Amino acid sequence: MATADRVLVTGASGFVGSAVARALSARGYAVRALVRASSPRTNLNDFPCEIVEGDMRDAESLMRAAKDTRYLFHVAADYRLWARDPDEIYRNNLEGTRNVMNAARTACVERIVYTSSVATLKPPVGGVADEAARGDEAGAIGAYKRSKIAAERLVESMIAREGLPAVIVSPSTPIGPRDVRPTPTGRIIVEAVMGRMPAFVDTGLNLVHVDDVAAGHVAALTRGRVGENYILGGQDVSLKDMLAAIAAVAGRKPPRVQIPRMPLFPLAYGAEMIARITGKEPFITIDGLKMSKYRMYFSSAKAARELGYAARPYSQAIEEAISWFRQAGYLK
Repeated sequence: MATADRVLVTGASGFVGSAVARALSARGYAVRALVRASSPRTNLNDFPCEIVEGDMRDAESLMRAAKDTRYLFHVAADYRLWARDPDEIYRNNLEGTRNVMNAARTACVERIVYTSSVATLKPPVGGVADEAARGDEAGAIGAYKRSKIAAERLVESMIAREGLPAVIVSPSTPIGPRDVRPTPTGRIIVEAVMGRMPAFVDTGLNLVHVDDVAAGHVAALTRGRVGENYILGGQDVSLKDMLAAIAAVAGRKPPRVQIPRMPLFPLAYGAEMIARITGKEPFITIDGLKMSKYRMYFSSAKAARELGYAARPYSQAIEEAISWFRQAGYLK
């Protein structure tokens, strides 16, 4: 495509961001990938893109990156469920989003796709949530959820007051290849394959292939309505069934012991105390246990209806995730 169809992708070296950048490149867009100087660039090695260094916390770098771009995808986020300073997660996601939207407005970007999260939605009680199940900061568990709600509300206010040409998308729980960090869900897959998850709690989540999420982002650019929010999800799955699917691929017996949450809280407190010393994010956290009380089930019917969105079976995403983790050396 011509340079008029240049698109900036923030967080382009990350799990979802690289999938979005890859999907855009495959469709002929000229991708400009914004990455931090310290970020690994493994996910950007096998498709054409222009790499520019910057940070969503650095407004000047965003202004430079957004110059001469037609579209912008703000995918970058501080996706941690724990930090020594939880306020850092909140600041990064809220102020980072503010900086990106201001840069897009200054550069007169024609269309923005903002990556929010189903974390902004109120957890369903015995049902399935859609875009109308809006959460609020007061009821949100943890700094990450609060930060994403605040950032989403900021984008909505800029759309309403300033005519910001943004479409909002809310991925559920992406899994699949190129999860370099890995994400919290990716860590579950790795631990389960290695046989280090002998039991489970009664919870559930909505699993989706990361490349389907990326396709949903591109569809939001071309077919989404400004100001609307679209859930990009896959299938609702209990943790028990997810672990069974992982075990089947890994050639292991699935865990059969269900344990209550309450006895795990002392372990979470201990893990967080150790993490404060080591700085390494703990596998089990207090907020994670609190969230596990809810089955995080969501409907993508609106995205299917308006964007033509579709998701492949979650079992395929698990297979591809395990294959990638194995090839990348995570399963030694």
